[in-house]
Amino acid sequence: MEKTLQTIFRPKLFSTLKKYTLALFWGDLSAGLIVGIVALPLAIAFAIASGVTPERGLTTAILAGFIISALGGSRVQIGGPTGAFVVIVYGIVEKYGIDGLILCSLMAGVMLILMGLLQLGSIIKFIPYPLTVGFTSGIAIIIFSSQIKDFFGLKTPALPGDFIEKWEIYFHAFRTLDHTTTLLSLASLAILALWPRINRKIPASAIALLFMTLIVHFFHLPVETIGSRFGKLSAGLPSFNFPYFTLAQARGLISPAFTVALLGAIESLLSATVADGMIGGRHRSNTELIAQGIANLVAPLFGGIPATGAIARTATNIKNGAQTPVAGIIHALTLLFIVLLFGSWASQIPLCVLSAILVVVAYHMSEWHAFKSLLKAPRMDIAVLIVTFLLTVFFDLTVAVEVGLLLSLVLFMKRMTDVTSIREITSEISYSEPSYSEKDELGKPRQKDVVVYEAEGAFFFGIAELLRNTLDIGSEPPKIFILRMRHVLALDATGLQALRDLHRQCQHHKTQLMISGIGAQPFLAMQRSGFLQEIGRDNVLATLDEAMRRVQALKAA
Repeated sequence: MEKTLQTIFRPKLFSTLKKYTLALFWGDLSAGLIVGIVALPLAIAFAIASGVTPERGLTTAILAGFIISALGGSRVQIGGPTGAFVVIVYGIVEKYGIDGLILCSLMAGVMLILMGLLQLGSIIKFIPYPLTVGFTSGIAIIIFSSQIKDFFGLKTPALPGDFIEKWEIYFHAFRTLDHTTTLLSLASLAILALWPRINRKIPASAIALLFMTLIVHFFHLPVETIGSRFGKLSAGLPSFNFPYFTLAQARGLISPAFTVALLGAIESLLSATVADGMIGGRHRSNTELIAQGIANLVAPLFGGIPATGAIARTATNIKNGAQTPVAGIIHALTLLFIVLLFGSWASQIPLCVLSAILVVVAYHMSEWHAFKSLLKAPRMDIAVLIVTFLLTVFFDLTVAVEVGLLLSLVLFMKRMTDVTSIREITSEISYSEPSYSEKDELGKPRQKDVVVYEAEGAFFFGIAELLRNTLDIGSEPPKIFILRMRHVLALDATGLQALRDLHRQCQHHKTQLMISGIGAQPFLAMQRSGFLQEIGRDNVLATLDEAMRRVQALKAA
């Protein structure tokens, strides 16, 4: 077991430190400092958008960011709170409170560790693209809509989670629009859009945050700040806190926890894959999942929220010279340093600036180019995209992911069925023996001695009924039935049961069943299930020619 764990869990940090140099350190230091500054406003903004205090976002970015870099399977992954979790976290807090959120994060952490130990990393990377774009675009719309109040300084009651109800409140509250707040928000947007054209080294979000905070402070502008809504931020990390919960509450959180775990897995592995393309590396997916799980076990106990790999921060890390996980560790330490020394100053940050930052985040998350191109995809893909998107926006992200996965499974089954065929090829094979002729000397059709069918594709639960219907040997059974399986890619338990049904039919009609050209996976499946022994090892042949020679031998016997 220990040896197996060592092959699954191999943090990149330990591998890279073996050949670590001073030159690598300077690149990691530069990248870590810059990403730490970038992460500061994002951590605060994501926390506020999720319905929790800014400290929880900072705690997540520090603790989870450190663990994901130290134990993860990617050289340059940056972990922390992300936009993907905003919707689900907001809903959990609204329904179960902070203790429910902590418990949900812990459960998701356990699930992520199990995914890694079960080596599901390579499978999760194949989550259908329309599903990913659908819920990501939906999350972007929700994040954008959640920022309308702070962006325009609207005076509203407590906002509901429901998308339509929220916009109804906005519609009635637009007469309370605050012009100072709106101007600051628009100015922040302008900085976020234009600053990268001037300097890409210094992050635009940091410039917007610093510049607008100074303006609000020195001109005493009457806009809402972090301090006016949440009070003064503590200059330190919160203490350990284990949540109180009941068994009924834990059962109710299983589905949201699975959504958090799945989103975390998808987001982190997608980010690691993007990073691989940028640095020409290769991440260890199962190690990454285990590290994400550990981070989601530790951070919530100190007040954190769910965390995962962040694509934008990871890309920023790479562009600024990061080569190893040390950069991610420095990013977490930079955040800690800022919180300890300047945490109290963060209370003066205007909420409208954070709102503008999240509007830009929502725009980049929307993937509208990908969404638009997918509308030209096959109809089933469009269905998965649209259904997942609409459910995310108008109902619930958990429901959207579950229904999207179910639709994707149906789509997979449909496509596998479309490429799976079973057809009779008896007439395509020439026989020299007169006994194989289809007509007797009077020209009347006579019973076939040998019937040959060829199967292609995969024999799994989705096409088992097709298998049963096509291979019905009918009222005039042949003496020998050959099933050619050279193009069968996979065979599952339901497909095996269908073959057993065929075998029973053949036994009932005293027909000899033979299988030819079977591949490795179907052969092993037959062997392990005992079907190979039932049909007889002599009746499973490597090629159709060998099967025909066995037919000749049986006729001669």
